[in-house]
Amino acid sequence: MERLSSLLLQQPDLTDENVVERILNGEKALFEILMLRYNQRLFRVIRGYLNDKEEARDVTQNTYLKAYENLASFRGGSSFSTWLIKIGINEALMRLRKLKRKLEYASSLKNDDDSSTSYLNTGTMNPEQKAIQHETRQLIEQAVDNLPEKYRIVYVLREVEGIGIEEAAATLGISESNVKVRLFRAKELLQKNLVTLSEDVSIYEFGGNRCDLLREEVMKKILAGY
Repeated sequence: MERLSSLLLQQPDLTDENVVERILNGEKALFEILMLRYNQRLFRVIRGYLNDKEEARDVTQNTYLKAYENLASFRGGSSFSTWLIKIGINEALMRLRKLKRKLEYASSLKNDDDSSTSYLNTGTMNPEQKAIQHETRQLIEQAVDNLPEKYRIVYVLREVEGIGIEEAAATLGISESNVKVRLFRAKELLQKNLVTLSEDVSIYEFGGNRCDLLREEVMKKILAGY
C-alpha cells in the first residue's frame, strides 16, 4: 500500500479544502495529511466525552473512517476541523449510549469502585520529575473528567485545544455567550478541586507512537478499501 512521504505530509501550503478535493479525485493517501493535522484535537474532544482512553481511541478511529466515507458531503461552509469534530462528537455520544445500555444491563454485576479507579495508574511510576509530571497530569485529567459533560467539552475545546469562541460555538451548536458561560463555570468547578492549575500541563495527550499507530491503522483500511 502506498503511504505518503514525511515531506508531503508536512506541506503547509495545501489547505484542507485542497486536500479534500484531491482525495475525492482519487488520491486516497492524502487523507493521512488531515489525520496528522487533527489527530490530537479530535482525540482530546472525544476523550472529553469518554473516560476510557481505549474507548476514546476506538471512537477516534471510527470517526476518521466515517469522515472518509462521507467526505463528499464536506462543502467547506465551515472549517474541516469543525466538520470532523462534529462527527467525532456524534460518534462519542453514540458510544456513550451503547456503554450506558451495557451498564444498565449488567448493573447487578457492576463494581462500585470501577468508575472511581479508572483514572488511577497502578503500574510503576517514572522516576523523579517524570513521576511528578505524570501525577500532576493525572490529577488534572481526573478533575476535568469530573466536570459535567457540557462544561468539560467547552473547557477542552477552549483551554486545551485553543479553539476560538466562534468555532467552539459552531462545533457544539450553541451560542457564543453560552460558550463563555460554560467555560467560566468549568473553571469555577475546577478551582474547587485544584488549588493551582499549571498552564503548561498537557492533558488527554495523544501523540508519538500512539498517534502514529492510529494513523497507520486507519490508512491501511482506507487504502485497502475496507
